[in-house]
Amino acid sequence: MKKRIVIIGLFLLAFITGCSRSTGETEVPTQNSQPEIQLKADAKLGLVLTDKTGRTLYFFANDSNGSNTCTGGCEAVWPIFNVENLTAQALGKDLDIEDFKTTTTVSGKKQITYKGYPLYYFAPNGGAQEAPGETKGEGAGNVWFVAKPDYTIMLANAQLVGNNGKNYTSNYTEGTGRTSYFTNSKGLTLYTFTNDRKNKNNWTLADFSNDNVWPIYEEDKIVVPSSLDKSLFGSITVHGKKQLTYKGWPLYYFGGDNKERGSNKGVTVPNNRPPGSVWPVAVKDVALAVD
Repeated sequence: MKKRIVIIGLFLLAFITGCSRSTGETEVPTQNSQPEIQLKADAKLGLVLTDKTGRTLYFFANDSNGSNTCTGGCEAVWPIFNVENLTAQALGKDLDIEDFKTTTTVSGKKQITYKGYPLYYFAPNGGAQEAPGETKGEGAGNVWFVAKPDYTIMLANAQLVGNNGKNYTSNYTEGTGRTSYFTNSKGLTLYTFTNDRKNKNNWTLADFSNDNVWPIYEEDKIVVPSSLDKSLFGSITVHGKKQLTYKGWPLYYFGGDNKERGSNKGVTVPNNRPPGSVWPVAVKDVALAVD
């Protein structure tokens, strides 16, 4: 009799459990199979950040200091990307939550940033966003680029402000106006040294005792926006360390920028020489370095 009661009880328990699962009342919800932000492989551009639907996300070169500068009519063509309360569990494979932050636009909207860059969509057709998988915004105006996790060179489009606090144009005369120049992946300005020669660093001492003033850009991987010619980049060995080069010019940081993204104070160093004559920012159209 007892055995029969146990069997009946087990049957009832299984029935009740099955019913509750079918109605969803006790089922634990599963995590969304599509992360809010993920990496997608593009045949031409490599790994690209997208949203959960596969729509491409973009960087704006004017945002080199980490602030959203896409205002007015720009907002309609380049809508901001945001996810409320983004968590590590909402990210795709090989993405680190530490690289993502939130900023506030001038209009008071929240926007997700990646490695300091605010993220955007591209909506070229009257506000309709481009379809998942499309990358038509890449290189637009030479200031819009797909968001990638592995850039070693990025472009900034910003005002030059010397160590003396004065504004300079791209030809290093006093005045206002944006200059397009190279940065690393986190918006730190890169410079060239006019006393260097083709693939030869004439600044760094063997013991690196002056490296804190003009640190070498210690990198040998080359991942650049599609508007730049990858073949013009290379690397050299400087006292056992790799330094990235462009057109034969070794690339440096300026210690006085204090690792502050968007800072380009080095253009007026040394102060007894004309701005940009010794340590200009690294630019796309610089002449080839000579032997």
